[in-house]
Amino acid sequence: MNSEFVREQRRYTQKQLCKVFSCSEDKTVSIIRKLKEFGVLKAVKAEEKQRDMSELVDEDIEVSDVEVGENEYLYVFTFVGIIVVSGIVLKCYPKYLLSATHPERELTQVIKVLEKYNSKEQIIRMFNDSSESKSFNLLAVLLFLMQDYYENGVYENSDNIVESNGPGEIIWDKTINETFAMISNNRPYYVDLQTRKRITDDQNYFKRLHECVLTIASNELENAGLLNLFELVGVDITEETLDDFGDKEVILYNIEKELSTQFNTRKQLVLKTIYTYIDHSGSLYDIDCLSLFGTNSFNLVWEKVCAEIMNNQLDTRLGALRLPIPLKDKYSKQTKLIEIIEKPLWTVTGKTATDTLIPDIVSISAVNGEWQFVIFDAKYYNAKLEPGISPKAQPGIESVTKQYLYQLAYQEFIDEHKFSAVKNCFILPTEDDAVLDKEEVYLQMLSKIGLQSIKVRFLPAKIAYDNYLSGRKLDISLLNL
Repeated sequence: MNSEFVREQRRYTQKQLCKVFSCSEDKTVSIIRKLKEFGVLKAVKAEEKQRDMSELVDEDIEVSDVEVGENEYLYVFTFVGIIVVSGIVLKCYPKYLLSATHPERELTQVIKVLEKYNSKEQIIRMFNDSSESKSFNLLAVLLFLMQDYYENGVYENSDNIVESNGPGEIIWDKTINETFAMISNNRPYYVDLQTRKRITDDQNYFKRLHECVLTIASNELENAGLLNLFELVGVDITEETLDDFGDKEVILYNIEKELSTQFNTRKQLVLKTIYTYIDHSGSLYDIDCLSLFGTNSFNLVWEKVCAEIMNNQLDTRLGALRLPIPLKDKYSKQTKLIEIIEKPLWTVTGKTATDTLIPDIVSISAVNGEWQFVIFDAKYYNAKLEPGISPKAQPGIESVTKQYLYQLAYQEFIDEHKFSAVKNCFILPTEDDAVLDKEEVYLQMLSKIGLQSIKVRFLPAKIAYDNYLSGRKLDISLLNL
């Protein structure tokens, strides 16, 4: 199986994609159409402006059909993660990895981040949805089966056996009610203890079926070169094939019967997943296969990572915050930090609107004995900020003005509680090993009214992910704000 790395947001020509896919132009066009249908590939006009851009803007996206040999368009992956299409594995790595060509280690870490990011949903994404079709997501099913196996083991059905004087747990009610006791020193002693032992039926149909499907799943992922990427160990626990369990209809019927009597939630989930796998009987090699693991909104992942490691306190109640001085009486301890931002008043109604300014991250911390009120904005941009060169792909004017407004929104609270300093900062990802200090951005007219310039820091993504995956908070002093 052909397995290749591609970079998010990089511009590819049709000829370059032919090389990546290792196939003919006709097949390349077919793959491009399928990827466009599922929203993981966009086509943009092949103009000089586009060749220089690192960000994709909606108005630049073309939706016209793709033809063999055309040079009118460039193709942009808008996805981070794994795509399996027509027997080809595409490993889509984040756009900030500019110098990498085969970032196996970096993508492995990103995948762990994606798994944690999605873990709260507790959903098996068995299907990929698009505007025009619904495709079975085989990759998601295989990964779920493997990960569930390592967490919970193989599917088992067990029976309770009652014995006399067996090695298992003593059933005191049954022992007292059904056996005779010997009395000594006014205390009863039971000679025949009734015990319970659980025995597993190793020949159970569904246990064997689960082992068979797991072995197939492991082989599929290994052949696709994905076991290492997902940090999975191969499974080879049976030599049975699906044919040993009857034809497709028989297997599905048996699973349906088992589901009707099985009330354990995990077992139900495993059975339903196996059912889906059998019902759609396919392979990652299939020409019609398109499976996805990842996201086309990695900006949301970056924002979540930064919020976690920066100890975002927007949703913290004021009474639970550590402040330089005790909370002023005018504020309720039950009010959240986000809720003290003023809402716009529409005078004709006499009522305020529900929407207002919402910062990304607010962190309150003591740095070197100085109480800081820090307002962060996590930006998933490939900004080019170098001395003497006009900025490119930087946060726009609306982002800059919003950061100023966030400080203004909290200024009264900051002043009343005697913070030593207020800091404003854009956080962008970088492939470098150390924090990059890109100085600051400011509007003179807003600086004149006492608002802080906005610091710009490039944070090493691998450091951010290490902290996120281990549940640690970042030492904000590293940012040198």
